[in-house]
Amino acid sequence: MASPRARVIAVVLLTVAIGVSGCASTKKQVAAPTTPSTTPGLVTNTTIRANGLTFDARTAGPADGQLVILLHGFPQSSYEWRKQMPVLARAGYHVVAPDQRGYSPGARPTTDDQYTMDHMVADTIAIADRFHARKFHLVGHDWGAGVAWATAIAHPDRLRSLTAVSVPHPAAYAKASEKPAGEQSRKKGYINTFAAPGAAAGLASEGFFRAAFGDTATDGDIAEYMKVLGTTKAMNAALAWYRANDLRTGLGTDAPAVKVPTLFVYGTADCCLGRDAADLTKNYVDAPYNYEVLDGVTHWIPEADNANLSKLLLAFLHAPTKPVGNTTL
Repeated sequence: MASPRARVIAVVLLTVAIGVSGCASTKKQVAAPTTPSTTPGLVTNTTIRANGLTFDARTAGPADGQLVILLHGFPQSSYEWRKQMPVLARAGYHVVAPDQRGYSPGARPTTDDQYTMDHMVADTIAIADRFHARKFHLVGHDWGAGVAWATAIAHPDRLRSLTAVSVPHPAAYAKASEKPAGEQSRKKGYINTFAAPGAAAGLASEGFFRAAFGDTATDGDIAEYMKVLGTTKAMNAALAWYRANDLRTGLGTDAPAVKVPTLFVYGTADCCLGRDAADLTKNYVDAPYNYEVLDGVTHWIPEADNANLSKLLLAFLHAPTKPVGNTTL
């Protein structure tokens, strides 16, 4: 029988498959992550050896600042945080954005069982440990938000705060999905496509990225994402998240409430996550909670409304127990 923690992490999986239509480690051993630049706001590339894997990453800000880990979604990379990183770094935070498991060539196991959510949570904690951060702020978007919720549930003692962008609490998502004809149920038909054998060959293409992002991404942005996911091998590893975590089955509504200060940011034009689940999330946060609704903003909030998100993050990270906007609950 699965342990209570394993069951909790399993429930989290319901929230993290985000549709995009319409809207083995390296041999080199890294002794320590690159020291962050002393130039305010400068983002540097580095590698991080953690949990037996080597992650490509972007870092910014002073090494003695409070650690903020930013987790990206699909089909993206740490590049999605390019607008937020300099802002947070100039405010004195030590910001780390890894290319997650499957996205980094040095963190790309070959079997699907290495892509279950418990591995992603372990990666996150190991990265924080690599920077000697007993407590840290955790921010996630899309799949990254799913990992962030799961980490907050499994390791509340490690987090100063949680910020989830686009993806609601897993129990709220599950509750909203109970209606067969409901908005949330209608928005997850893509899962079978992403989890299907051989899907990577069709998705590792410029056309897929253009269809996914629409006007949100420039040609340069698409080129950056294709550097990470533009091969069948890389795309197949990213899609292993879907294959390893069966999001098509009902996992229940018993994920516990998180017990750390939480900011949840939702865009009303999200193509894949409904408003019902977003609104229900307040019932599953047993701590100071900020809920920010961005009217008319799509799923790709860190890029589509980067200025507002950066402003919200600055206010929230500075005082996680205080209101940051008009919809604080």
